[in-house]
Amino acid sequence: MSAMKKYFWDSEETEYMLKVLRELDIAKHLDGRKVRNLKLFKVAEKRMKQAGYHRSIDQIRHRWKVLKTSYYSWNNNQQTVKLTRFPQYATTMQSIMDESETWNRSHDTNRGPVRIRNRPKPTVHEEETEDSEEEVVTAAQSLHDNSTVDVIIKTDPDPETPPEMDSNLRIGFIGAGNMAYGIAKGVLQSGDVPPTNVKVSAPSTRNFGRFQELGVAVTHSNAELVSSCDMVFVAVKPHLVATVLSEITDHVTRKHIIVSVAAGVTLATLQGLLPFDAVVLRLMPNLPCLVQQGALLFSRGTRARQEDGDLLRSLLQHCGLVYLFAEALAEGAVKMGMPSALAHSIAAQTVLGAGQLLRDSGKHPAQLRSEVCTPGGTTIFGLHAMEQGGVRAATMTAVETATERARELGRKSAPTATENRK
Repeated sequence: MSAMKKYFWDSEETEYMLKVLRELDIAKHLDGRKVRNLKLFKVAEKRMKQAGYHRSIDQIRHRWKVLKTSYYSWNNNQQTVKLTRFPQYATTMQSIMDESETWNRSHDTNRGPVRIRNRPKPTVHEEETEDSEEEVVTAAQSLHDNSTVDVIIKTDPDPETPPEMDSNLRIGFIGAGNMAYGIAKGVLQSGDVPPTNVKVSAPSTRNFGRFQELGVAVTHSNAELVSSCDMVFVAVKPHLVATVLSEITDHVTRKHIIVSVAAGVTLATLQGLLPFDAVVLRLMPNLPCLVQQGALLFSRGTRARQEDGDLLRSLLQHCGLVYLFAEALAEGAVKMGMPSALAHSIAAQTVLGAGQLLRDSGKHPAQLRSEVCTPGGTTIFGLHAMEQGGVRAATMTAVETATERARELGRKSAPTATENRK
C-alpha cells in the first residue's frame, strides 16, 4: 500500500486507525489502565506505518480527538459536529466508547475515580521504543505545610503531552464564579471530559446560564454534587470554605479528590475540615484560564499521591495581573488618536505576544528589553517615562501586597478549622 496523504485523512485510513486504537484499548483495559497515553499512540503510529499509513503521533492524536469530540456532539443530538463525515465512523466510535464505558462500570464500582497509576508495562508496550513520556513544564519547592507546589503552564501541543484522560471521570464545581467557569471551560474544550460528566452547584441561579450553554448540569445541592462526582473543585470565597466543607464532609470518601481554589486557605486548614483520609489538593489559578492561557500552581495534601497531581495536571493543561497595564496601554493609544476598539485589540495582542516570547525564548526579561531598545528610538523613550512613573517599584509592591493579603486570608480561615475538629 502506498503512503497516504500527509494532511487529509480518507475513510479507509481513518477506519484503520480506529481499528488499531480499538485493539490497543482492549489490551489497555485488560491491564487495568484507564488512560489512552502517549505510549499507546506510539504503538498505533508504528502499526499504521507498517500498513503503509505514514502519520505522525501528533496527527493520530489530533485525529482521535476530533473524532471523539464529534462523537460527543453526535451522541447529544447536536446539529453540527466537528467532523462533517463523522456519520460514517459513528458505528465504530460507538463500539469503542461503549466498550470503554462497559469496562469501567464493571470494574470501577469500588475503586474510586479515574487516576493515573504506576502499573507494570502491559503486553501492548512490547512494541514500544524506550522513549519515556515527558511531563508538562513543572517546578517544585518546599512549602510551609510540608507539601510541594507544582506549576501548570499551557504549552503548545506536541507528542510529549500528558496522557489522555478517560472520559468517565466525573467532575464537580462548588461555586459558579469566574474561576469555576474558566476551569470548566478549559477542561471541556480539551475534549477529554464530556459535558454530561460535569456538574456545578451554587446557591443562586445567577451564573448558571453560561454553564448550561456548555452542556453542564446545575444544582443547588452541594451534597448531591459530591455524591455524584469523583473530583470536586471548591471554588468559593475564602470565608465560605469552612461552611461548604462542613456541609459536604459526610459525603467525602477516600475515593474523592477535593481541589480548593480559595486564596489563602492552606492545606492544613482544608485537611482539618475534611475526613482524615480525604485526598486534598490546593490550586491557585488565574483569570487567563478563561481563554486557556493561564498559569496555575497546585500543591498536594498529605493523603494525595503523585498520580492525583498528575490527573489534575492533565485536566488543566488546556486551561494574571496584566489587565491594568493592557488597559493603560490602550488608553495611551486612544489619547494619541487611535480608535478605542483597535487600541484594545492591539494592546491585548502586544501583552500576549510579549508573554509568549518571554516564555518560549528562554531569555532573561532584561535581555529581551535590551534587544528591542534601539538607541534614541521610541521604546527606550517610553521605558524611561515608565521608570519615571515608578512602574518597577509599583509592580514589586503589588506582588508583595497581594502575597501578604493571601497570608492574611489564610490566618483568618485557620481558626475555623480548629473549631470544626472539636
